[in-house]
Amino acid sequence: MSKFWSPFVKDLVPYVPGEQPKLAKLVKLNTNENPYGPSPKAIAAMHAELGDSLRLYPDPNSDRLKQAVADYYGVSTVEVFVGNGSDEVLAHAFHGLFQHGKPLLFPDVTYSFYPVYCGLYGIQHEALALDEQFQIRPEDYARPNGGIIFPNPNAPTGCLLPLDAIERILQGSPDSVVLVDEAYIDFGGETAIKLVHKYPNLLVTQTLSKSRSLAGLRVGIAVGHPDLIEALERIKNSFNSYPLDRMAIVGAAAAFEDVDYFRATCQQVIDSREAVVAGLQAHGFEVLPSAANFVFARHPQRDAATLAAGLREQGVIVRHFKQARIAQFLRITIGAPEQNQALLDALGSLL
Repeated sequence: MSKFWSPFVKDLVPYVPGEQPKLAKLVKLNTNENPYGPSPKAIAAMHAELGDSLRLYPDPNSDRLKQAVADYYGVSTVEVFVGNGSDEVLAHAFHGLFQHGKPLLFPDVTYSFYPVYCGLYGIQHEALALDEQFQIRPEDYARPNGGIIFPNPNAPTGCLLPLDAIERILQGSPDSVVLVDEAYIDFGGETAIKLVHKYPNLLVTQTLSKSRSLAGLRVGIAVGHPDLIEALERIKNSFNSYPLDRMAIVGAAAAFEDVDYFRATCQQVIDSREAVVAGLQAHGFEVLPSAANFVFARHPQRDAATLAAGLREQGVIVRHFKQARIAQFLRITIGAPEQNQALLDALGSLL
């Protein structure tokens, strides 16, 4: 703490990201990165962008990327927003769309950046308990609020909320923005983007970090009614007019255009997930139903923190959360088949 800090900074509790270890030869299953590389077409597009044009600013509107997203989802470009990772897109939504004076509602077990943004922007919030199966109950959200946000599939549980349940939440809060954070939707869910023309209070965010293997590029999107998108654009242009560089724009656009590669790698992750679930259950783990590129599992006779430490000693890193309700769970990213087998072998020796 410094005497030069403002009182505002002193009270902030920052988000803690998953560890990015510097050691080589680790089986890294802790940050939900895709084990398969980006689309070759995306890589080629970024290579082609390298040159004298980098002396020029990128397109502040990222029109090429917005068009690729609009074409993929069958929406208009005025219904698309893009930013520097979905975290920036979420930050602008917190800043510009959630009301003060009423609590923002989100699950008690969810993406831990949400309460951080509430602290950053002075937003009152209320965490609503998931049920005993770690599922969202739509009826719990039918109460006065300044907005609603939840991931779908939820993180870190991986549990999926069907579209009819999302509609019930939207119908229960027609005067508030409902933000569905779809970082993992492509691994087994149905996107709520198909509902944006029916519900003007719906905003859907996604990232290219997971299903399109571009975590190192930092690109996020939002799709919603043009009025919501305009609010995000006003925030963006009051903060950073050029959030995406030239290579990010062309690489992300090409990733959306390469549908065949995208579908094939998603299916590989889904197939591997089912194999990991079966392997964990064979070792006695209880595994929550997952529609994400990770699983959330606990062993009824073993302490999760001890298991995480034991796995690390064998060169396998998974994510352990200390929050009381989920302290006995491990969140395990789905890796390539050889990584998944290394995990199961390590668990076998520990158990």
